[in-house]
Amino acid sequence: MTDFWLYFNLGLHHVLDWNAYDHILFLIVLCASYNFSSWKKILILVTLFTLGHTLSLLLASYNIVSVSSKVVEFLIPITILVTAIFNIFSSGKGKKTERRGIYYMVTIFFGLIHGMGFASFFTALDSGNGMLSLLEFALGIEAAQLIVVIIFLIIAFIFQTIFRFNKRDWVLVVSSLVIGMTIPMLIENWIF
Repeated sequence: MTDFWLYFNLGLHHVLDWNAYDHILFLIVLCASYNFSSWKKILILVTLFTLGHTLSLLLASYNIVSVSSKVVEFLIPITILVTAIFNIFSSGKGKKTERRGIYYMVTIFFGLIHGMGFASFFTALDSGNGMLSLLEFALGIEAAQLIVVIIFLIIAFIFQTIFRFNKRDWVLVVSSLVIGMTIPMLIENWIF
């Protein structure tokens, strides 16, 4: 049971670590255009991101895939930027229902990239329980991501109801702020 809490807490801290806020930024832009009434869509997106993240850890743990950490550290801010830019260009343009399948696939793919960023550390820490440790870690990630999303949705609700931000302006402001926070990460990890 202590192994469960070890890996669960590791998953929690992986997402909630302020020194590695890239995960939080991605979750914010992923959910920026949603509100509490869209909780099913948000849950699907967050879970798909966790599945992609877990799949990359699984592939790395069994030495099926190995990607240079420099490349992964460069691609992580790219995923955040792409999502934020997508929000800016699609904000106020109607429903995303016709693009939902693509959005889900991209979320899984971005989860794969983010998971590769943690693969070497997780592989070194694994105590030999393999899939069980990975599942425990994934549950911690999922719980932490839901915590981040709920806090973000509460903040969005406050801004959109009390401060009267319309949804389009909220998405534009949040996405722009995230872009501003992501550009230094991109410059720091530039590989070209």
